[in-house]
Amino acid sequence: HVQLVESGGGSVQTGGALRVSCLASGATHMSSFCMGWFRHAPGEGREGVARNTPGGGRPYYSDSVKGRFTISKDNAKNTLYLQMDSLKPEDTATYYCAADLAFRCWRVWLGGANYRGQGTQVTVS
Repeated sequence: HVQLVESGGGSVQTGGALRVSCLASGATHMSSFCMGWFRHAPGEGREGVARNTPGGGRPYYSDSVKGRFTISKDNAKNTLYLQMDSLKPEDTATYYCAADLAFRCWRVWLGGANYRGQGTQVTVS
């Protein structure tokens, strides 16, 4: 049973930076999973923010974070990261990590992934 645990959220001023992490456990081949981040702000819908591509292909980013956020993965540590730079108040949200098998990458991006974490709050003021 795959478990995802996020950490690293917090409060930061506009223009600041944060890195959130997602520790994955419970599967022997997490390196082959598609993993990503989505966020949910109060009064807003779910937004896919970034996802990796299994096998080392190019990552995907939403237009709202492209050029400011960077997704990366340390397979040795089974940990997914989201480096967030030049943060804006509109980035305030609960950030969730999601994972699924490679052929269901679309679920990581659009929703409905088999696995997701409990979320970590990011507040930009």
